[in-house]
Amino acid sequence: MKNRIRTLALLLSTTLVATASAAQPDPAKTRTYIDKAWTTLTRSQDNCAALADPKIKAHPVIYVPAQFTAPADLAQTAKRCNVDVRTLPQVINQLGDVDATKLPVQGLLYLPHPYVVPGGFFNEMYGWDSYFIVLGLVADHRTELARNMTDNALFEVQYYGGVLNANRSYYLSRSQPPFLTGMMVAVLNDPASFKNAEEKRAWLEQAYPLAVRNHDIWTRPEHQAGNTGLARYYDLGSGPVLEAQDSEFYKGVIKWLVEHPAQNPGYLIKAAEHPDDAEAARLKTESCDVNASKVCAGNGYDGYRLTADYYHGDRAMRESGFDTNFHFGPFGGSTHHYAAVDLNSLLYRYELDLHDFAVQLGKTADAERWAKAAAARKVAMNKYLWRPELGMYRDYDFVAGKPSDAPYLTTFYPLWAGAASAQQAAAVRQQLSTFELAGGLAMDNRPSGTQWNNPFGWAPTNWLAVSGLDAYGFHEDARRIAGKFDATVDRSFAADGTIREKYNMALGNADVKVSAGYTTNVIGFGWTNGVYLKLQEILRGTAGKATPVKN
Repeated sequence: MKNRIRTLALLLSTTLVATASAAQPDPAKTRTYIDKAWTTLTRSQDNCAALADPKIKAHPVIYVPAQFTAPADLAQTAKRCNVDVRTLPQVINQLGDVDATKLPVQGLLYLPHPYVVPGGFFNEMYGWDSYFIVLGLVADHRTELARNMTDNALFEVQYYGGVLNANRSYYLSRSQPPFLTGMMVAVLNDPASFKNAEEKRAWLEQAYPLAVRNHDIWTRPEHQAGNTGLARYYDLGSGPVLEAQDSEFYKGVIKWLVEHPAQNPGYLIKAAEHPDDAEAARLKTESCDVNASKVCAGNGYDGYRLTADYYHGDRAMRESGFDTNFHFGPFGGSTHHYAAVDLNSLLYRYELDLHDFAVQLGKTADAERWAKAAAARKVAMNKYLWRPELGMYRDYDFVAGKPSDAPYLTTFYPLWAGAASAQQAAAVRQQLSTFELAGGLAMDNRPSGTQWNNPFGWAPTNWLAVSGLDAYGFHEDARRIAGKFDATVDRSFAADGTIREKYNMALGNADVKVSAGYTTNVIGFGWTNGVYLKLQEILRGTAGKATPVKN
């Protein structure tokens, strides 16, 4: 009996030691996971498992562009994987040319090269995720895959009207934050991307006009933030998003607004749960078309429905990538009312990149045009977004004619973009305490229960802030925050053996309890993998230093 007790005690002791050892953060183990994850997260359209869409319960379909000749092996894949191949009904010149609601079924949009997906249930290539993934692939010397993803993004511009939210037919009405030229720069700056200077120049000559075409998305009237000279996020569709398979999310929004009437910006209208024909006709204009969308039809709760303007804001929020947040109104429902700091910073950097490409290609007039566009945008950013009394950039509500009353981590984007003066950068740096917690930088200081607010932090926004601080010479701050965020990733990986899409910055781990909007914390995770590697460069002092604009 005593021997059995000793044996059990020894086994228990051994188990506890092993568990304690396994729970110790180890950057080497995190790094090994990332190395394997690139393969795990890579999808190609000859892989049957990559063709399904877990978000939509339907027979899988691949759409090819109207003017594009599908490769012969696609038909073979379709037969082997039991997938339908269909052609889009018309040539797409710009986003919104094809109304996805008129398609007989939603499906995957063909891309010619393999790509890395974010993680979890995602089986498609996402717009802004891809930039951070490409940064990580280049850092990890996976040059071919980085170039493939960039070429896929250029293919989307050529055949689908722009870099899409992701390559699904239900995303044909919206883009995502504009990082295309950043992807191009990452590939161009990697010596292993091209065999020689001639191949590099030929690639840029083909890519440049497509990058220009993608920029055109953001100068269309729909994307203009009033008369500010700045841009806004805006989806060209209306009503509930097509990827929503039921009314659960939207009913949750209505329920929250009913329970918090003082915080309702006017997103609700009185309407029956089962409207008659006359009311349905009214709702088609004031809310959404209950006869055309089962989700719209189900979006009634306690005698209320959501306004048409809310749906525009909801779609714009998804284009912004900040889905879901309470910074741009409850559940992001006023996103399209704002000239956003992040978007205009990205466009400023985009215009500088186009200037540099034009110089490399000897396009003098183009280079001058892009320099003027960037300069004009910076003037408008200083007029509408810079708040000197706060030492911050703030999003500007051009509908109400006033800046946001809340800080947001995107105040660091102008540093990454090189749009801030040395004085502005120093002032923004002084606001770090608003966002910095034990695990890194949170999105803001106002908890809402949604994933893009406090206390949650994300790899892309932490990277852009750290990179911006480093570019303006605040190396100690950059290293401190880089160390905090990567340590959070290491701790989380030690605890559960995965890398996540988001983290709890207050606790410095992946204990993320989201109470409003999307509640999952997806594993994978593409942009966290990429940013982890880039932050390691900061910590080693090997990151390339950007040159901030002096003004």
